[in-house]
Amino acid sequence: MPLRILVVEDEMTIALMIEDMLIQLGHEVVELAMRLPRAEELARQAAFDLALLDVNLDGRKSFPVADILSARGIPFVFATGYGASGLENGYSHCPVVTKPFMMEDLKTVIDSLPLPGA
Repeated sequence: MPLRILVVEDEMTIALMIEDMLIQLGHEVVELAMRLPRAEELARQAAFDLALLDVNLDGRKSFPVADILSARGIPFVFATGYGASGLENGYSHCPVVTKPFMMEDLKTVIDSLPLPGA
């Protein structure tokens, strides 16, 4: 089932690579946020099925975005070069994909999520 996905990533090259991977997997990137304030705004208001969150956005953590998504019941995946050890304690249970990742890694983590209607 194609998903509508919010991508939160501050490096344009990586964001475009992720978008290409998601499209190849049959999904749609509905929004791209490169800074925390925009990511928080989209997390509160935009319509999407899933979010992929870079943990470190220009020196700021994306955990407030994760909190908003959790409150809305929208699943998300953290992306970080530090793997699960890059997550603060309150988020250690959250799904994570370790950078750099391949399309198959992204597919595996997306397929593992409890998505509405799945």
